[in-house]
Amino acid sequence: MARPPNKTGTSKFILALGTVAAVAVLGGALYQAQKLSEEEERSMMAVIPEQVITEAVIETPEVPEANIPEPETEITTQPEADTTPALKAPKLPSLDDSDDFVRDRLLLIEQKADLKQWLNTDDLLRRTASYLDGLSRGVVLGKIFPLTAPEGNFTTHREGEIIWLNAGNYERYNGTVGVLTSIDMQPMAQMFHFIRPLLEGAFSEMGYRPRQMDGIILQAIDNILETPIIVEPIKLTRDSVAYKFADPTLEALPPLQKQLLRTGPENTQRLQQQALALKDALLNP
Repeated sequence: MARPPNKTGTSKFILALGTVAAVAVLGGALYQAQKLSEEEERSMMAVIPEQVITEAVIETPEVPEANIPEPETEITTQPEADTTPALKAPKLPSLDDSDDFVRDRLLLIEQKADLKQWLNTDDLLRRTASYLDGLSRGVVLGKIFPLTAPEGNFTTHREGEIIWLNAGNYERYNGTVGVLTSIDMQPMAQMFHFIRPLLEGAFSEMGYRPRQMDGIILQAIDNILETPIIVEPIKLTRDSVAYKFADPTLEALPPLQKQLLRTGPENTQRLQQQALALKDALLNP
C-alpha cells in the first residue's frame, strides 16, 4: 500500500508520533497489565507458550482480512513570494535499523519509566507484529517484551469450601493501566500510517499480506473489546496447585480475556475505552 503523503511543517510530523504504542504499547504494555507474577504463573493460569519471532505459525481458521483506510492526501502549497523550503518528514529507515527511530519518537510523546523499560529491547516492530498476531488469536506471548511484574502477590481467601479471588489483586495493575490510559490514541493512529511500510515488512516476514495485517490488528482490538466485565466477586476452584475460574463460561474464555479479567472490572473497562478509541482513530483517519 502507498505511504502516507509528506506534509509540511514539523507539527504535522509530531502529531504522527504514536501508533507503535498501538502496537508496541497497547499490545506490549497490555501484557504488562495482565502479566503474571512468578507465583501466578505456577498456580492461576496455564503457561502461555513462548513464540519464536522468526517462526510465527499461521493457524486455521483463515486469517481475517480488513482494510484500515489511509488518510486522505493533503496538498500544501507555498505562496509564490515565500521562498522558504518546505520541511519534510524524515525518511523511514529499513526494518533492521528501525529500533532507534521508533523508540526515540515514542519517547518524545511519553517519558514514563515503565514505557522506557518496555521499549528497551531490539526488533521492536518484529516483536510487535508477533505480539499482535498472538492477541488476534486470544493468547498473550509473554516473552516478547521485557515487562515488569504486577506489584505484590496474588492472593485468595476462603469461605468454607468456596475460594474467592481477592479484589485487592486488581490494584496491582493500576500503575500499568494508568500508563496505557494516558496515551492519546489519535497520534498513535497517525504514527501507524507513518510507519506502515515497516510494519507491513514485519508481517510479511511472517507470511501475511497487508490486508491480513489490518485484519490481525482489528481482531486483536476486538478481542479486548469482547472481554466480559465481571463486577461480582469471582469464585475459583483449585486442582492440585492450579487455580481456575469456577464458572465454566469464564474458564472457557481465551487466555487474553481471562488475564484481562484479573485486572478487575474498572481496569478492564479503561483498557477497552482505549482500545475503542484506537479502533475509531484507525478506521476514521
